[in-house]
Amino acid sequence: MRQQAQCCSYQYQTAEGPHQGSYLFWPSARPHAPLLVCVHGLTRNARDFDVLAQALTEHYRVICPDVAGRGDSERLQNPELYGYPLYVGQLQQCLQHLALTYQVTEFDWVGTSMGGLIGMMLAAQPVCPLRKLVINDVGFFIPKAALERLSGYVGKGTEFAELAAVEVYLRDIASSFGPLTDDQWQHLARYSVEPHAGRYRLRYDPAIAEAFSGVPLTDVDLSAIWQNVRIDTLLIRGGDSDLLLAETALTMAAQANVTLVEFPGIGHAPALMARDQLRAIREFLGDGQKKARTAD
Repeated sequence: MRQQAQCCSYQYQTAEGPHQGSYLFWPSARPHAPLLVCVHGLTRNARDFDVLAQALTEHYRVICPDVAGRGDSERLQNPELYGYPLYVGQLQQCLQHLALTYQVTEFDWVGTSMGGLIGMMLAAQPVCPLRKLVINDVGFFIPKAALERLSGYVGKGTEFAELAAVEVYLRDIASSFGPLTDDQWQHLARYSVEPHAGRYRLRYDPAIAEAFSGVPLTDVDLSAIWQNVRIDTLLIRGGDSDLLLAETALTMAAQANVTLVEFPGIGHAPALMARDQLRAIREFLGDGQKKARTAD
């Protein structure tokens, strides 16, 4: 039986006051199944995980939040607040809301790019609410060249006359997502935009591009954060990724708690719609239940 997503909201606090956050809740065939939280990339939204969520509802209740300024989560008044301190704070408050709403104490996490970094930051904290972590095509080192590529299109405020034009646009800037089917490109196009003044506009606040303006772009080294991540982690890499370099991925995979899976012919970032990508995540997460541990 195919599950249908439910749109839910919660309130979280920011430096400029309370804001409304949004998430999709995918119920499970098992009413008390554990929770899996799936968090999207920089300019994306919760609907990116529709295929993955459907594939995992046998064993999980799946939560797909919209990060501030994306999808159905409110935009900020002060664009200077867009950044990881706010995103991590928002998702911490989201997890607190979920813990109370669904009576759980821990979560598994799938994060693509920005969502992977948020998950890494949460997992590195002394009190970690996460049990298993899937990081999709991002690591502790982000090269300047990849940031320059992102800055070339983020926040351009592109508008479209029709959905067909949205699909053409996505097939261009998101070609690195992999060899998607026509139906998959049309799905992404449909949920990447919203009606606005008789046209369509991308479903994110163009002001998130403030993070790329005013300061020179440089390599980003988050190794001080990564070294504190000790939970079981699946690291997914697109074989042609310019954001998660092969060297970085191999360094991360040298840790005993990390499993690396690479998909050739794909850049940044695998769309998590292909069967082999879904299979890798399902096998890593298992049935969502804790495995019994034997004493050493």
